[in-house]
Amino acid sequence: MTKVKICGITNTIDAQRVCDAGADAIGLVFYPPSPRYIKPEQAEKVLESLPPFMSSVALFVNAAREEIEAVLQQTGIDLIQFHGNESAQFCASFKRPYIKAIRMKDGLDLYAVEKEYASARGILLDTYKKGIPGGTGETFNWTKVPHDLNKPVILAGGLTADNVAQAVAQVQPYAVDVSGGVEAAKGKKDQNKIMAFVRNAKIILN
Repeated sequence: MTKVKICGITNTIDAQRVCDAGADAIGLVFYPPSPRYIKPEQAEKVLESLPPFMSSVALFVNAAREEIEAVLQQTGIDLIQFHGNESAQFCASFKRPYIKAIRMKDGLDLYAVEKEYASARGILLDTYKKGIPGGTGETFNWTKVPHDLNKPVILAGGLTADNVAQAVAQVQPYAVDVSGGVEAAKGKKDQNKIMAFVRNAKIILN
């Protein structure tokens, strides 16, 4: 069954809503320009509120090593999501499981990317939009995702409760990742949208 990550959590109430809906992971954005940015001290409170077996993911975009290490030390996050131009060597140097986000530009060779980031636990595929590292709210052409990649694929980019079942059926990803598609406003989640998204993402289609 497809795993679900709800990203851009900024408070304990939304974190609880994600848990109640049956999602598998929450994402915390440590990228100050983002409207979903969360300070490490607030992230620590969110993580302390999580029940057992709920995974936590820290998202960084071209952050300095010192910044990443400080967040890891303060929060004890489970997994890192690198969403910038970080090298594979840099990503692997924190001795923490990580996934690498890739924006789906024309001509991209995902097989080469997979080989380059061999140390990653998975590859997250997001929509390419110049100057925007993520959270575009737009889908990309799902037919560009090959079905024979060795790494688990996490599908992101413009997903909502209305299109996630189709996305899962077509791409057959290991997991789906959503942020804006389940929001009432930027940085604030909508409980009904979260529940509908998780339900539709985990529908088993014949």
